[in-house]
Amino acid sequence: MTIEQLPPLAALRAFAAYVETDQIVAAGAKIGVTHAAISQQLRALEKHLGVALLDRSGRTLQLTVEGQVLADAVTLGFGAISRAVEDITGADAARPVQVSCTAMLASAWLMPRLGGFRQKHPDIDLMLNPSPLMVQLEPGGIDVALRFGRGDWPGLVSEPLIMSPMVVVAAPSLVEGRTIDTPADLTGLPWLEEAGVSEATRWLQRQGLDQTNQRGRVQVPGNLLLDGARDGQGVAVIVRHFVERDIEAGRLVELFEDDRRSGYHIVTREGVLRPSAKAFVSWLRRQSKA
Repeated sequence: MTIEQLPPLAALRAFAAYVETDQIVAAGAKIGVTHAAISQQLRALEKHLGVALLDRSGRTLQLTVEGQVLADAVTLGFGAISRAVEDITGADAARPVQVSCTAMLASAWLMPRLGGFRQKHPDIDLMLNPSPLMVQLEPGGIDVALRFGRGDWPGLVSEPLIMSPMVVVAAPSLVEGRTIDTPADLTGLPWLEEAGVSEATRWLQRQGLDQTNQRGRVQVPGNLLLDGARDGQGVAVIVRHFVERDIEAGRLVELFEDDRRSGYHIVTREGVLRPSAKAFVSWLRRQSKA
């Protein structure tokens, strides 16, 4: 369906107001028209579509099946428009900058640096979402995501933050006396994984190994993964940047390195960032070069 074939915007707006309030009178009050005007717009919408959106057979109006389908669509559509308008006009300037990242990145890299951001921008509030999930970036939601990969996410803008490969590490005590020349030699060792993140699984699959045969697999929050690896509780797959000092100090042994060029990236939506999010991204860029 083209834009020309869509119902009149006024009729869709009236329907959206009714869906939100569930009352004709309240819908009219919400958008500043009479309840008679709302009723007229709803009937005009039904006539345009050729289907009944409301069941008027009872004492109260009820959405038909078709009406519920359209209700879901207009709620989503007008909600997205509202968030976008707030985004581009600065109406949501007071909203915290929402940042999505893994718990590992938050604890090992971001949190130790945030004091500097607070000193430079005391008027900007931040909301960290330490989740392994690859969340959607949309108006009114997550402003900035810090993602690990190659930076090739369709429809998004990305730039390098920390370019560092994944490595497989273990405490010396865990692998003492073992000859480990190939990934297959890791069979039988316990594994630690960041909860919700399957980097270890993906790495093993790329090596032709099935992790279901690995024993002692434990999933932990990302901020506990490194402590567990140091204590010898399991083999871990982790970004090398976070364990360089441990490897140099002998607390961990690097067993293998993923040779794919990857790392953490600053990821945003296409278009102009709101000022507070732009300030945070600019600060991140400086931190990546520090």
